[in-house]
Amino acid sequence: MLKRIKSWVPDVRSLLLAAAGGVLLVLAFPDFELWYLAWIALIPLLGAVEREKGSSRRAFTAGWIFGLVFFFGTCWWLTFAPITYAGFPPLLAYFLLLIVCMIVGIFPGIFAAIMARLLRRFGSVAMLAAPFVWVFTEFLRYWLTGNNWNAIGYSQAFSANIALASNGGVLLVGGLVVLLNCVFAGIVAFLYRFYIRNFAVVASNISKIRHGDRPEPLDMGQRISDKTWNRAVLILFLWLVVAFGFQLFRSGEEVLEHSENPQRIGARVVAIQPNVPMSGLTYEKWQELRERHVRMAEEELGKLTTDNRELTTVIFPESPMNFMYESDRETREFIDGFARRNNVSVLFNSAEPNHADGKFFNSAVLVGPQGGEVAQYDKIYLVPFGEFVPEPLASVVPAFVGSFSQGQDFELLPIGTGKAGVMICFESHFGQLGREYVRGGADALIEMTNDGYLGPTPVLRQHLANAVFRAVETNRPLLRVTNVGITAYIDERGEVRDPAPVYREDTRVWTFATSDGSQTFYVKYGDWFAWLCTIITVGLMGYAFRGRKRSTV
Repeated sequence: MLKRIKSWVPDVRSLLLAAAGGVLLVLAFPDFELWYLAWIALIPLLGAVEREKGSSRRAFTAGWIFGLVFFFGTCWWLTFAPITYAGFPPLLAYFLLLIVCMIVGIFPGIFAAIMARLLRRFGSVAMLAAPFVWVFTEFLRYWLTGNNWNAIGYSQAFSANIALASNGGVLLVGGLVVLLNCVFAGIVAFLYRFYIRNFAVVASNISKIRHGDRPEPLDMGQRISDKTWNRAVLILFLWLVVAFGFQLFRSGEEVLEHSENPQRIGARVVAIQPNVPMSGLTYEKWQELRERHVRMAEEELGKLTTDNRELTTVIFPESPMNFMYESDRETREFIDGFARRNNVSVLFNSAEPNHADGKFFNSAVLVGPQGGEVAQYDKIYLVPFGEFVPEPLASVVPAFVGSFSQGQDFELLPIGTGKAGVMICFESHFGQLGREYVRGGADALIEMTNDGYLGPTPVLRQHLANAVFRAVETNRPLLRVTNVGITAYIDERGEVRDPAPVYREDTRVWTFATSDGSQTFYVKYGDWFAWLCTIITVGLMGYAFRGRKRSTV
């Protein structure tokens, strides 16, 4: 038994390398904003895999440690809500988070195990496969868990590399990041071999030069250069050049075409960031906060001209106030009265009844300038354990926020003379939703969210990073309206414009134009790169295991 356990345990140096890589990748994500560290964060992990390539089990453990450190370091904010609002003891909250991270850490472990096997079968040239294998494991994580939060590509949300997302989404950007890691790892490996093996010669030559003697030549032979590895690095570098060239050509072309077309203004939007507290919502407080929404909106509307007021839409964010438009007559009269009084449309988050099963939808409801509902979108991608509990746990584990019905239709809402697709909170994480909206004719995307449950933590910037990718992937502006922040206008290039300060009452006024109907490569073909990576990885694994000899690990 002990022997079997030891077969899974790498040596200490490999474990330290894996953990160091996890820390580097944590620093590449918000709030640290050191996004360039993602370009080298996998080098220690690749080094650990190289050291443990003789055993896929030990390599898996090294990758698992990497994943455990990374996910715990970037998702610790998940403990905020249970501790603050549910009364969980901190130790229990962090213990449960540790369990989750241990599970999700399996996927970097799979990457390491596959790479170890490929290195044994193909030698150093197997590093050419690393970008494909990594993207495959992230794609696998998405399909098995329903989300891909903090995929490595999201580290580049605020860098120029995000432009590549219009061609293949966040997973293609992630592939580029891993490619950079492989190139730099090759350079580091060569320099390490060169200087280590020639250290004695260099030291001797320094002494000889000082005494006027002729220095010895450095060893440039096969022992140092490893021609196979060098060829692999060269190919990786060429791939990098091609990737950047493709990025500049296609992404620049698409954004330029969409941005420079003469277009008329489709809508004007007044975004309300009300900063509603997460607790203590008595009926009196609820009334006060409801009036806050209207006061803020009417103050901003008072600054605008009355021309084309009917093209103006006031957007309230998702919040803990739980508007119920259809079920609550008082709320309905309040919203309708505000819309008629100001001759504007109102878009707000509401719990709307599902008459089929007796539950509620988490909905975005649009009320027109004359009052009355014009359109409704029901949230499709619900938060696991927050808004629904997967079977068979549904009968024993309650949802944190409430058990909602899942929407089915990708409903576009008429905003001014344009059309917009709405994402409610967690939905900005799903590129598929943005694709469906744009394929259906969306001129813009709107995100309504409330991150207040998770406090002033890195989640604010991490969630913003999701939205940035959705804008670039679709080449559509994304109007982000939040309860506590970060409310912002994100343009087609992924630039965050006019952000509101967090945890403050604030308003913003934006316009967006009707689109020319153009679609990016990603909108047309979706996760083609992820599927390509899956095919390549499965093919390589099949070839690597074909006819292999029985061995102990």
